[in-house]
Parts: sequence; structure tokens; C-alpha cells
Amino acid sequence: MQSLNNKDVGATSHQSFVTEIETGLLATSASISPKFLYDPLGSNLFAAITLLPEYYPTKTEKDILFENIDQIASAVGVGGTLIDLGAGNCLKAESLFNALKPSDYVAIDFSAEFLQDSLSNLEGKYPHIRMQCIGMDFSTQLILPSFVAEIQRTFFYPGSSIGNFIASEALKLLSQIKTQAVGGGLLMGVDLMKEDSVLMAAYDDPLKLTAAFNLNILRSVNAHLGSNFKVEQFQHTVKINHAFNRVELYLEALEDLTVSWPGNSRKFKRGELIHTEYSHKYTIASVQELLKNAGFASTHIWTDPKDYFAVIYAQ
Repeated sequence: MQSLNNKDVGATSHQSFVTEIETGLLATSASISPKFLYDPLGSNLFAAITLLPEYYPTKTEKDILFENIDQIASAVGVGGTLIDLGAGNCLKAESLFNALKPSDYVAIDFSAEFLQDSLSNLEGKYPHIRMQCIGMDFSTQLILPSFVAEIQRTFFYPGSSIGNFIASEALKLLSQIKTQAVGGGLLMGVDLMKEDSVLMAAYDDPLKLTAAFNLNILRSVNAHLGSNFKVEQFQHTVKINHAFNRVELYLEALEDLTVSWPGNSRKFKRGELIHTEYSHKYTIASVQELLKNAGFASTHIWTDPKDYFAVIYAQ
């Protein structure tokens, strides 16, 4: 397994993360990038969230892939390089291996440590597939290293992770994918807009796993920034913004408090919010328009009976 992990990018990435976190915390409306949700603990918490009955995206997407796998394989083609963006535990990509028969599998995730543990479990099961592991923050720029084969590249971006980006950011990322697909394409999962009750149950589940996942970002920030956030001083808060067709995640201060880190600090009043994630929802028409603007000329679309979710192959 060839890998490019956090040790390879070293101090430059660490300092850029510190600067990014500090800038967000000191803004008038505080925010933390959702990529910092996915430290090793956060990645495991999210894996648990996907098993919740209330969290419909993972199961619905899995069902769409399973029920339409022959059509998907026909559209995508077999062989070539499967590039898994936000690979996590790699299970979603693994479900495609038998149908797509990739010669190469490239797993990319923000948390290199979690990713390497996941990928090592696959190598023994699929010795005929060359596997590569890349620790990368592709939320700002996606540049594949030279060792990734350029023949028949298929980018796999499941889970409607594209919804974490505002429109301009989503367009930038999809345009970068189109450029680097070099004649291949993008297989992507997209969450569709639906009633509030379904969304609230998915993002504020009764077991409070999503709350734990969201609150854990404070521990992730402490590790990067050297700050002294206390998890017990905040609570998980969810809002549905119909004007922008998105679910918004926040951490709400439960009391007046001050958070300090080397060289700076930030005061929070009781009820003040830290924004941690957007989850934009799409219509079929809006996602087709987005893909068209990113340079994709054609799309194949599969949905579930309730039209909760869509799987799209774009070229």
C-alpha cells in the first residue's frame, strides 16, 4: 500500500489548520470547518451514526447502489482507478468492487490515521486490487499525486458530502474533479430536500450520537489549537434553513464563558452559536444544473421510491 499521510505534509498543514480554526473562532459569527469533525474519534462516531434507523442517507444510498448496480456498472464501466473521496471506513467503495472491478483503489480522507486502519483491512480481501492511501484536505483544493493512474478514473463521492459546501465551493470542487477525471467520471450520492420531521430525526437522533459527533469537534480543535474548550459548556443545536435548502449544525454556549489558546482568546455569551456544518439538500434539477456548470455533459440518475436520495453518474 502506497500512502501519503499527514506526516508527509507535516508542519505546513498543521499551521494552516491553526490559522483556519483561529480565523473562524475570531469571526463575528464563530465557525469551525466541518472537516475538523473527522478526527479518529469523530470518524468512528460518524460510522456509528450511519447505523441509526433515523439516519436515512446511508441506508437509502446503499439500497439504491445495490438495486441498480448492473446499470451503474454499465454506465461507469469496469476496470480502471476508483478514487474514493472521504473514504472513511471504505465500506461504501468496497460494495462496488465486485461490480466495477477496479484495478486500482485510491482512498482519500482528511483523517489519515483512521483511513490507514480501514484500508489495511481491505488489502487481504482484495489482493488483486492495488490500493493507495492519501491523507488530504480536498475541501480547499483537490490535487492528486503523480502516482495515481490516469487511466479510466472514476471519482466516488458518496453520502451527499457535496452538501457540506456552499454553492460556489461545491462548483469549485466538482470542476476540479471533472478536470482530473481525464475522460472518466463522477459517481456521487446526493441528498434530496424532504419534510422537516425526517431531517430533524436524522440530525438530532434520540441516542444523541449526532450530538456527541458535533461536540467532539471541540476536542479536535483543542488538539490542533491548544485551546481549552470544555464540551460540557456547549450543546448540539440543529436548524433547518428553507431559504437555502439546508440543515445547519451549531454548538450553543450554555453559559457565558471564555475560551483561550496560545496568543488569543474568544468570549462567548450564553446562547451564542458556533457554526460547524451545513448539509445542503438538492432537487434533481438543481444538482443537474450544478454538474453542468462544473463541466459535466451527461448524467445518469437513480433514486429510491420516496425520492429521499439520488445516486448520479456524471461525465
